[in-house]
Amino acid sequence: MQTITGKLSLKEKVGYSLGDTASNLFFQTFVLFLLYFYTDVFGLPAAAVGTMFLVTRIWDAFFDPIIGMIADRTHTRWGKFRPFLLWFALPFGVIGILTFTTPGFDTSGKLIYAYVTYSLMMMLYSAINVPYSALMGVITPNSEQRTVLSSYRFVSAFAGGFIVQALTMSLVGYFGKGNESLGWQWAMGCLSGLAFVLFMVTFMTTEERVFPPKGQKANFKHDLRDLFSNKPWLLIAGATVFQLMYIVMRSSSIMYYFKYYVGDQTFNIFGSVINLSFAGFASSFMLTGTVATIIGAILTKWFSRVFDKKNTYLWFLIASALLNTLFYFMKPQNVLMIYTLNLLVSFFFGPVSVLQWAMYTDTADYSEWKNTRRATGLVMAASLFSLKLGLTLGGAVVGWILAYHGFVANQTQTRESVDGIILLLSVYPAALGVLGGLLMLFYPLTNKMMIKIEEDLTSRRGLIGGAEGASEAR
Repeated sequence: MQTITGKLSLKEKVGYSLGDTASNLFFQTFVLFLLYFYTDVFGLPAAAVGTMFLVTRIWDAFFDPIIGMIADRTHTRWGKFRPFLLWFALPFGVIGILTFTTPGFDTSGKLIYAYVTYSLMMMLYSAINVPYSALMGVITPNSEQRTVLSSYRFVSAFAGGFIVQALTMSLVGYFGKGNESLGWQWAMGCLSGLAFVLFMVTFMTTEERVFPPKGQKANFKHDLRDLFSNKPWLLIAGATVFQLMYIVMRSSSIMYYFKYYVGDQTFNIFGSVINLSFAGFASSFMLTGTVATIIGAILTKWFSRVFDKKNTYLWFLIASALLNTLFYFMKPQNVLMIYTLNLLVSFFFGPVSVLQWAMYTDTADYSEWKNTRRATGLVMAASLFSLKLGLTLGGAVVGWILAYHGFVANQTQTRESVDGIILLLSVYPAALGVLGGLLMLFYPLTNKMMIKIEEDLTSRRGLIGGAEGASEAR
């Protein structure tokens, strides 16, 4: 068993992190391709899709906390959170395939089908990802080790994004052979199968070690009161909404940016002539950005030690957003500048996603420290709600703005429509990223504060060497 100062094994770090690879095989597909799929393949109007993204949040607003409370009250031989990976991995994959299946209905029938499948997809995403996120808070009581684990997690998450960016359009082309609808269905079948295997690896290689205080009784009202009086959680949750709106608006615009603005190109770079279709251009843009993001994620531990977790999150998010505004000035022929700018934007965003979840687990410790009660599942469920709210609002706003600027799928765009697409990739999302960063100016949980909280909780739990005491609190 590990001690409070000891390190998690490499096997457990990697095993846990692969769960985020599995999740991101879907999450990144939603961010990068779902709006494009619904408008250009499925055949729905952009404004209708934007509204659907927002409406489905109403049920999710209730469902996320329900999953968190169920997980907090779950008792099995595998723990509280791990069994959800076992129970929901297969249904998660199946509904993922159905979401990217195009039925032979009219527009109204397709819209109903999209509402049903997308809603089910978000419910199952909650059912598996709320417990998965909460699991990080109970693998170890050590905040620094959770930051390290979060780094592993997000390197794996970005690896999932890399797989999506590198293979999705190729799989669509290979299986569809000109039929995009069929291609998307089979491509998601491949990604679903891989996700199922990775979730099983996470289930089999992890262990829960932190448990609620001895004698704590489940009380929904107390849990909610503790959550909404948790100032650090409120701040990181608010920042998450802006952060996700920033990255989702930017990412959802990439396919439109290259299809309708940059277009197919033949260009010379370092003496080599390269021919790229808009799809190949977009994929290489995403891939190189992901590599830069992974490098930033790998360096997160060093950045957070030197600058503090709070300051790293805050200033790196603002730097990424401000650099992103420069895309407004890019011309289609500025190929090298487009790639270079994307590398910088992506690099600065890397530590932001890593620190987000590490800071959420810190707020769970803070709540236990302040209120002598622990509800990790509810904290992470509410945190996932913030993430999904940002995801949904970002996607909805993109759909509405496209419609406002007169976008019509698979047609030559007007100057106004092209200007809207450029703004969607640059200035609009950047403003939200800056707001998210500024909100964190008021976040109180510095590295120094977390050391104090850990020491107090260790003493309170009676942890001698960490894991042994945690076992006694079971």
